[in-house]
Amino acid sequence: MPTPFLTAQWKKLILANYAIDPEVLKPYVPAGTELDLWNDTCYVSVVGFLFDEVKVKGFSIFGHKSFPEVNLRFYVRRFEDGEWKRGVVFIKEIVPKRMITIVANTIYGEKYQTLPMRHQWDILDNEQRIEYEWKVNNKWNYLRVKTGLEPVDIKEGSEAEFITEHYWGYTKRSETKTSVYEVVHPRWKVYRMHNLNFSFSTKELFGEAFVPYLETKPTSIFLAEGSEIAVMGDGNLKY
Repeated sequence: MPTPFLTAQWKKLILANYAIDPEVLKPYVPAGTELDLWNDTCYVSVVGFLFDEVKVKGFSIFGHKSFPEVNLRFYVRRFEDGEWKRGVVFIKEIVPKRMITIVANTIYGEKYQTLPMRHQWDILDNEQRIEYEWKVNNKWNYLRVKTGLEPVDIKEGSEAEFITEHYWGYTKRSETKTSVYEVVHPRWKVYRMHNLNFSFSTKELFGEAFVPYLETKPTSIFLAEGSEIAVMGDGNLKY
């Protein structure tokens, strides 16, 4: 078996999902892929989660073992070896660690940004409250949910399955070059939603084109329990 490039645990993933005009995403679609739709709908997701127990090639990096991340992503697929390989493309990834941003952007062509961040989990008798916050121009943005305590299986053929069951990452390096990596993890469970509260500095973070979509109520929202993950491959150019 190949050795993972990175291992970690992704915990308590809030996924706020928005229907969007595919034309907005076309400039971001990597070579060799196409937009992946669910029920003829194109989605973007704002995702907040805890990146924990991080190891690169088996080694922990001091001061970078655990941190929150918030990202904006969309969904693509590519046909290879007789099958569709469904994956995600990141428009922006926000972390509180400057070194992660420097390495990811310089070496791997990612779209990381370093901002002050914080998170809080409150597990109560009858619900849990999960929140992620990031600071833009002295304003705290946030993504907060209240859910039940017992995770449930994701239904086959559901929107939640579509959103969570993408196991490849694609990075647009140029108009003709794309880097590819595989993300290995078990099928996740999700929690029953009680409440969502959010505030985004959409224009400053993602651009004017996303304002009409991200500053409205999401099409759907999930809290996934998460799991251990392994990133296979090192981002080498594929196309």
